[in-house]
Amino acid sequence: MGRPRHRNTDVALPFFGKKPVSPAPGAPRDARAGPGADALRDERPPPTELSALDFTGTDHGRALARVAGQVEVRECGSGIGAAFEEAAVLYANGSDDDALAVLEAAVGAEGGEGGEGAWLMLLDLYRLRGERQRFESRVLDYATRFERSPPPWEDLSRVAGKAAGTELPLVNLSGQLSAAAERQFAQLAKIARRSGGVRIDVAKVRGVDDAGCAVWRGLLAGLAAERLQVRLVNVRALADILSQAVSPGRAQARDTWLMLLELLQYAGDQARFEDVAVDYAVTFEESPPSWEGRGDAPTARAAQADEAQSTDPEAFAFEGELCGAANDTLRRLAAFAVERREVRIDCRRLRRLDFVCAGTLFNILATLQAQGKLVCLRDVNAMVAGLLRVMSVDKVAHVTLRH
Repeated sequence: MGRPRHRNTDVALPFFGKKPVSPAPGAPRDARAGPGADALRDERPPPTELSALDFTGTDHGRALARVAGQVEVRECGSGIGAAFEEAAVLYANGSDDDALAVLEAAVGAEGGEGGEGAWLMLLDLYRLRGERQRFESRVLDYATRFERSPPPWEDLSRVAGKAAGTELPLVNLSGQLSAAAERQFAQLAKIARRSGGVRIDVAKVRGVDDAGCAVWRGLLAGLAAERLQVRLVNVRALADILSQAVSPGRAQARDTWLMLLELLQYAGDQARFEDVAVDYAVTFEESPPSWEGRGDAPTARAAQADEAQSTDPEAFAFEGELCGAANDTLRRLAAFAVERREVRIDCRRLRRLDFVCAGTLFNILATLQAQGKLVCLRDVNAMVAGLLRVMSVDKVAHVTLRH
């Protein structure tokens, strides 16, 4: 497949969210449309044999197979400049370092001549690589240059995505834990580092002595310093056991006190935490740990709130990295679109789309548009959005950037 020829017009990527969706061929003209409506319609690529493909039948796999061999890229002008097209294609092909070099050269060390689209691509690439320090070194330049708030930091790297998911490995602790459990805790730490995090079920722990609490607290502090996600589950019974091992006014078993406060945080029990914290302060005459709200209940509520904000139950989800023409996700998208007049695609968890897959996606969406369907790709990261512009996907669907 040949690469598209470049156009050097520089239109910022944020305009993705403002582009009108071209009407389907033969659709009645909206009486409210302005005098420029005909001009907009005339910019649409001429119809080809692709528009004859039909996904409304029952054999979606066969229809998709026909499309996969007909990837077609038109010279429609991507509108983001040659350097930015190059960065988008490099990222799509997995050459992240080269894409980063192209974007950094385009914006320049002191702000450069790059438009806002290039800056958003650069900031998103930092987020996709998990490079917070480099991201934060650039956001002030962005805000100064464009006089608007930059996108917030969010770690979109593979490691963060893995740690934030629900498939963290589960480790069960049981019995009586003491300092002799240090080897068991060390093995747990290895699992957390290998997987980006760990869930620890303590339902079967029958007790922890003060030395065991010290070792356990050291493990949790070490994993937190490495920014690995740790979740303690079923902690309330163990918290009850530890509470019986401490006595207000008797300055003994300090690590047991602190482990009890730790468990109450993971339990999300702030009221009980504050009562124990007061007793700790009086007993040891020192400030107790602060409430940080990292318990299961607050975490679940925060996750549900984020899910409600970012996920549309009626939308089709693109996730991870989509590669190749014969992609199962695209096959399922074709089936999903059959009975819908409006097709919404949630791209919040989409990290990468390769060049071949983007070409196939264009052909599928062009077919859906020809059938009178409205397609919207929502919350697309700027690097993927750059490729969608290169491949003219924004001409057959409405594309909005992720904040």
